[in-house]
Order: sequence, then C-alpha cells, then structure tokens
Amino acid sequence: MKKYGRTYHLPISPGVMSDDKILRDLKTLTSADEVVFTEKMDGENTTIHHAGCHARSPDSGYHASRDWVKALAAGISPNLATNERIVGEYLFARHSVAYENLQSYFMGFAWIVDGTVQAWDATLERFSTLGIQPVSVLHRGPFNDAAVNAVLGDLDLSKQEGFVVRTTSEFQEPDMATHMAKYVRADHVQSETHWMRAEIVKNELQKD
Repeated sequence: MKKYGRTYHLPISPGVMSDDKILRDLKTLTSADEVVFTEKMDGENTTIHHAGCHARSPDSGYHASRDWVKALAAGISPNLATNERIVGEYLFARHSVAYENLQSYFMGFAWIVDGTVQAWDATLERFSTLGIQPVSVLHRGPFNDAAVNAVLGDLDLSKQEGFVVRTTSEFQEPDMATHMAKYVRADHVQSETHWMRAEIVKNELQKD
C-alpha cells in the first residue's frame, strides 16, 4: 500500500491553507505539449489496489461511509496487478460541496503502474476496462493564462471546488510536484465540524 502524493496549488489558487504547498515554477506545465484540466471533486482521496482499498493514508481507520467503496474495490481488485493502483475521489459522504447528479461515488483520476503515473488517454482506457467513471474533463490543450481563465470562466465556484491540471503524458510519482497542480476556491472548507465526525449525509447519484 502506498500513499498518493501531494498536489501543489497554483500560485493563483485562493484556497491555499497553512499546510499546503504552492507550485512556484510552472515551467513543466507551460512547456508541455498538452495538459488536461479536470474538475477537482470535494471528496476523500482513495486508492484501489490488488488487495482492496484505502483512503489517502494507508493506515486510515474504519468509517461507515467507506463501506460502498470497499464493495466497489472487491469487484475491481482481482483485475489489478500487484504493481497497479487506481486513485480517485470518493464522494459518498458530503463534505462542503453537495452533489446531486453524480455518475458514481468513485471518480477516478490516476492510474499508477510501478510508480509511473500513466498518460491520460491510457488512463481513460484502463478505467473503461475496469468500469471506473473518470472525473470530468474541463479542457485540453496548452497550459497558459488563456486556458486557465477559460476554465475558471466555466466553473461555478459556489457548486464546484476548482480544477486540477496535469500533463497528458506519463510521469514518475516523485514528479507530481511539477507535472500537476490544483486551483481550489476560497473558503472551500465551509463546515465547522469535520465530515468524519458529523452525521453522514449522502451525495446523490444520477437518477435513471
């Protein structure tokens, strides 16, 4: 089991908190042939691996809201190699953003094999074979101010937390700090009681 790495904030991200890190050098993103912007979801970072699943910290304890993703992982894990991990946002329990039309409670955003974060298109293909719903793509193309402004212009930050941007090519896990970054809305934590200590309020899936 391995903990998923930290995603640094873009310098313009208003949601930086005291323990967050900021990506000061954007050279890797600006020089990339292509990047992909995806919606940053307000859930619990979760990894599915060949032996089950865990929250961002591998030693995380039991919480009733995690039963759903454990059942999901039970069907996916037998199809994963020992060197393969699927990482996504687990959205069963409401945090600060209320979701009313989710395609799944687990939205994948990374496929890691032998410590390499796989290319975005390969990741989508792997998700398709496993029946995993990916996070929503907001934009693909070069990374520049125009692209950032276009993505922000289409977001409703009263209902969406922000975005994550990454190179579409593969990269090594230690390089996450330069090959991807996030923009998080201001005051994104909007409840005084942490969701794990509060009554579980379920987000809603799409209705057929």
